Amino acid sequence: MALPYRWQWRVEKWKNAMRGFLGGEQQPRPKICPACGALVGISATRCHECGASLRFSLAALSKKFSGLFGEQETPVTSAMLIANFLMFGVTWLLTAQAGEAGGLRTLFGMSGAASYQLGASLPFLFLLQEHQWWRLVTAMFLHGGLIHIGFNMMNLMQFGPALEELYGSARYLFLYVVTGALGFLASALTGHFSVGASGALLGLIGAMLAVTAKRGGSFMRELRSRLITSVAILFMIGFWGGLGIDNSAHIGGFAVGFVIGKIYDDRQPMNAREKQKAYALGWFAGLLIVASFVLMLIHFHDPLPLR
Repeated sequence: MALPYRWQWRVEKWKNAMRGFLGGEQQPRPKICPACGALVGISATRCHECGASLRFSLAALSKKFSGLFGEQETPVTSAMLIANFLMFGVTWLLTAQAGEAGGLRTLFGMSGAASYQLGASLPFLFLLQEHQWWRLVTAMFLHGGLIHIGFNMMNLMQFGPALEELYGSARYLFLYVVTGALGFLASALTGHFSVGASGALLGLIGAMLAVTAKRGGSFMRELRSRLITSVAILFMIGFWGGLGIDNSAHIGGFAVGFVIGKIYDDRQPMNAREKQKAYALGWFAGLLIVASFVLMLIHFHDPLPLR
């Protein structure tokens, strides 16, 4: 049975993206320098304007990776969505394997043992003793149930694309990972076993609040008021308790996001130097994610800590 035309078009785009990423043959066409945006020759290997390598620079590699998600402005948000749902699927499989996926468990509470194996954040003394700091990163890709991940991913789709288009994908990825990790550090310091992307999402909201604080106009004032009201309600619910909300991670992520939002320029990198700095931040965040998951796999079969 033939695929619908729209899906044939999508598959062809993915084939072209993978072919380019893996170095397959393509029709020669003019190149654009990923660092400064200058038009360069078909056979050029280095930009004549800024001198950046068109093959091995951070900018060139970043462009190839983002091409895996098609021609869009928000590849990092798409990657985060895929990663979160993928890890939720793995968590569910481990929960089902342990015979704990029955009833409403999938909606409200996945297996604690599965979350531990996959890198949940733990109290600070355990992280310090076992040197498992990678959990501060892996925990932001895990969720406790369908309601948990559904709520978080809706918020990611609401706030992520706007900030990724504003800051550029590289700086946005750094913002997401650092706010999430430091949010879990705050959670660990208060002795929590925690999972979820909400620390990073509160980081995005903190950065957006910083943007509204630097800009004038009635729209920005209204947006700022709505953000403050939403965050205040969330914190109040967390302090009230009973819903398993980790206010420490939320407050930590929000504070770090606000500071980064104050530091960042409210625009994408403009010149070669700014782009190189942005790509360095993005690659640092990306490699931190990869290293954290590699360490998670190494420690996957570690026994649960004594209660």
